[in-house]
Amino acid sequence: MSERLDYNHVAPAGAKALGGVYGYVMQSGLPATLVTLVYLRVSQINNCAYCLDMHTRDLLKSGVKIEKLALVQAWAEAGDLFDERERAALAWAETVTRVTETSVPDDAYRAARKIFNERELVDLTIAISLMNAYNRMSTSFRKTPQAVLASAA
Repeated sequence: MSERLDYNHVAPAGAKALGGVYGYVMQSGLPATLVTLVYLRVSQINNCAYCLDMHTRDLLKSGVKIEKLALVQAWAEAGDLFDERERAALAWAETVTRVTETSVPDDAYRAARKIFNERELVDLTIAISLMNAYNRMSTSFRKTPQAVLASAA
């Protein structure tokens, strides 16, 4: 796989705008590990190699155990490995990311609202939307994952 173009170089203002949203999410008060788990799950759904590689590395660096990372895709079957907020965030991430299939049903909204206050849920949805945008950019332009670059070196 070779990179089609460097969207950060071609449209730096657009990349900066996305970065501004990322900065907002990171200062929103949502725990960084929770947000990054959501980013990883969204990237799994969208099959974005670049983002999968990046967020896995970020979670490992932050101390998340490999056993937990291995089960992100199957979080609903992972028992207590994921806490209540993580499970709610991952469920919300899945239904929002698959909006064309799910239409984000009322029961999913009610379940998320039991765990997250209004502001948290809006911020979480902004994070999910941002990762969907990044996934589409990275996949469309074939951004090369760090693991691929390292193996080629």
